[in-house]
Amino acid sequence: MILRELFLALAGLVDLAFTIYILILVGRALISWVNPDPHNSIVRFLHSATDPVLYRIQRLIPLQFGGMDFTPLVLLLALSFCQRMITAVLHSIAYSF
Repeated sequence: MILRELFLALAGLVDLAFTIYILILVGRALISWVNPDPHNSIVRFLHSATDPVLYRIQRLIPLQFGGMDFTPLVLLLALSFCQRMITAVLHSIAYSF
């Protein structure tokens, strides 16, 4: 019973962490449509939180077509897939107890 609650709590935390990072990624994509002030602390945070992952994906798969960068979209889809899979596995582990 305690292990079940522990795994359910862990699934909730993992789900929350993925959701927060997805929102950070969406914010980063939205500010890329305007000319943000690079010295703004929010802009610096969004870039520092997402750039390392986006640059790794861009090195593996160049996804810039016609001046549009589709790397955030690919990362968003991958994060959503991982979020669903990991939380589903944690829920199934929790309910196996």
